[in-house]
Formats: sequence, C-alpha cells, structure tokens
Amino acid sequence: MEAMWTRFLPHIRQLRKVLAAKTIGEIIYVAADHGQWFAEDPKFRLFAPELGGGALLDLGIYPISFTHLVLGKPKTITAVSKKAFTGVDGNTSAIFTYENDAIATINTTNLAVTANTAVINGRLGRIEIDTTFYRPTSFRVIMKDGAVTEYPKNYPGDHDGLGLREEVVEFGNLLRAGKTESNEMSLDETVSIMQTLDEIRKQIGLKYDYER
Repeated sequence: MEAMWTRFLPHIRQLRKVLAAKTIGEIIYVAADHGQWFAEDPKFRLFAPELGGGALLDLGIYPISFTHLVLGKPKTITAVSKKAFTGVDGNTSAIFTYENDAIATINTTNLAVTANTAVINGRLGRIEIDTTFYRPTSFRVIMKDGAVTEYPKNYPGDHDGLGLREEVVEFGNLLRAGKTESNEMSLDETVSIMQTLDEIRKQIGLKYDYER
C-alpha cells in the first residue's frame, strides 16, 4: 500500500463526496502545486542524485496524485523543468489533458516556498483547497452564483500537522478485514501515478545513476 497518506485525510474524504455529488458540475480545469525551499546542500536527499533527488519524486507526487484522484490518468502529458545546482530537477511543471477534454496543471519546486494550494474548476462552480492542500486543512465550494459553502479544518490532536494516523487506521482496518488493498489508494492507481512520473522524468531528462 503506497504511503500516500493525504488520500485518507478528512478533508480529502469530504472532497470525494462533493465530487461524487457533481456539485460543481463537469470538471474543466484542475491546478495544484507543491513548493518548498531547502538550503543548497548536495548531500541532502532532495538534491542528491544518488538518493533519487529532485522536486518531482518527493514533492511533485502530491499534486500529481491529487490530479489522479480528481481526473484519473491523463491522456497526454507535456512537461518542462529547470535543474537544481546538482543536476536533479529543481522546478518542474506539467500540463495534463484528459479524455473528457479537461486540463490539469501541476508545479513542483525545491527552490521556493509556493502557495501549496489546489483548485478544481467545474462548469457550475469551483473548489478551493487551502494551504497546505495535502495536509489536514480547510476548503470551500464556490458556486458560479457566488454561494459559498465552507468546510473548515477540524483535525484535533495532530502535533506535526501531517495527519499520518489516518492511513495507519485504514491499514489496520484492511488487515483485520483480510483485504490486500484499499479502495481509496488501489495498487492500479499507484502504478498509474508511477507511469505519469516516469513520463515526466523522460520528458525532462531526469535520470539517476542506475539508469545511466
């Protein structure tokens, strides 16, 4: 089971319900980003090629997994990137298109702290997820007539702000039920997300030592 703990957070589970109800109508455009600043240390894992460094695999996985949650596997991928000082990717963006003609954009960087938010735009309204969208947070549904429904953050007792415990609970429930995968993060979806990451790596020329 992939350690994508974000999928099991209360606001993401509530988001699934809003999407399933088609509250904002047909989805047209999704945008999400994850950017953090780190000191330029060549031995630090986000900069070290020998440790699988770069923004894409460590930070970019969150907006990419998010777009997969909302729209599924993209039909086409177009990616661009600028390198960090060690040669791994430092600032990477991608545009995804889908069978229903929706578009998604993602950006990830280990060179700057970005807004770390996500927006889902539909024909009837939009969903705005606050900073930091992949951690326990709040979101709102804004309809095209201006009506707003707030979903405030309600996550007590989390000292680090991550919300890792929710996936632990899910994993325990799966074990007790004798199940081998979660409906909220299936093996097929994990593989699909990895294929998206591999295609982006291919397009931006991000290779590690074992691939050279």
